[in-house]
Amino acid sequence: MNEKKIYSLLGLAARARKIVTGEDLAVDAIRLGKAKLVILSADASDNTRSKINDKSAYYGIPVHEFGTRYELGHAIGKEARVTLAIMDSGFATKLSSLLEEPEED
Repeated sequence: MNEKKIYSLLGLAARARKIVTGEDLAVDAIRLGKAKLVILSADASDNTRSKINDKSAYYGIPVHEFGTRYELGHAIGKEARVTLAIMDSGFATKLSSLLEEPEED
């Protein structure tokens, strides 16, 4: 998994305004069918993780756990962020393939 590539792609998506952040906005995007992919920080609370996973599973949206809230926030030029919903299918497809790559030794 190439973390540097993932963070720079997240930054690009943020500058293109194709990301919504925060639990409530992400849940709204999932519910409206606008979210194509959800990225949850590894340090998300159990409550948030459960809520996002349940909503995403119900609406068939893939969820990946990646990075910390500070790393995700930094990547998109904001404060700490726990939940990122990617709204563009191109970004979502590329991020999914990068996130699913096996760890390098």
